[in-house]
Parts: sequence; structure tokens; C-alpha cells
Amino acid sequence: MAEFWPVADVLAHLAGRWRVERSVRDLVSGEEGRFEGTTAFAPHDGGGLLHEESGTFTWQGVARPATRTLRFLPGASPGTADVRFADGRPFHDLDLTSGRYVTDHPCAADLYRGEFTVTDADHWRTVWRVAGPAKDLVLTTDYVREG
Repeated sequence: MAEFWPVADVLAHLAGRWRVERSVRDLVSGEEGRFEGTTAFAPHDGGGLLHEESGTFTWQGVARPATRTLRFLPGASPGTADVRFADGRPFHDLDLTSGRYVTDHPCAADLYRGEFTVTDADHWRTVWRVAGPAKDLVLTTDYVREG
């Protein structure tokens, strides 16, 4: 069984820049894609962190620039986060005090189930399983701290 690295304060832990590698697998078609880039967690006005990801997403042999922005705000309990989309809509909560966390995000008729694991101070992973009538995907993202 994997060892998890407990994180007392998720916002303090994530602050900074991370190298990102993501695989995207369509479980119906068997197609696989890949995202490579960086994520910066910088102080957000009003508290928390602004998560800005940018890089290249390759799908069916076509590479395109890709970006996304999330807000990581202080959560309901000390050391946790309330993750929101750029427009403020709720995405999920995040508690890494045990080094591992599972959460859900309903999106229309699809359900996103995310598993977050931290293996040490400089490495963490997310695995999102997306299931429903519109999607059947697994997205695995590895983060490595830069600098």
C-alpha cells in the first residue's frame, strides 16, 4: 500500500509552482490524451490561492494550448481548502491532513470522483474518474514542485 504524506495546511503546501503531467483516457473509445505544463498557486485577493494552469494538451495527435484557473480558498476546517471554478462556482472541498482525500463533484448527469494523494513535500497526484451518460474518463495528474 502506498505511503501518504500528511499535509497540515493545504494552502501553505500548494503555494508555488508545480510541473504538471496529465493523462486523459476515454474508457469507451480507448483514446488517450496528454497535458504537459505548469501550475502556479499564487496569493489570491481576499485570501487563499489562485491556481493557474497552462501548457499543451494533445488529443488524437493534435496539440493545442490549454489553460484553466481555479480558486483555492480557506476551507471550513483549519488547513483545508474550498476549491472553486474561476467564476466562483463550487468545485470540491480538499483536506490533505491524512495525505489522501476523496471527493465528488456532480456535473450535469456526470459524476466526477477525485482522489488526491501526497507522497512527499514535492510530489502529489490527482485521479479523477468521470462517469455518466456524457463521459467515461480517467484523468491522472502528477505534480512535481519546481525550484
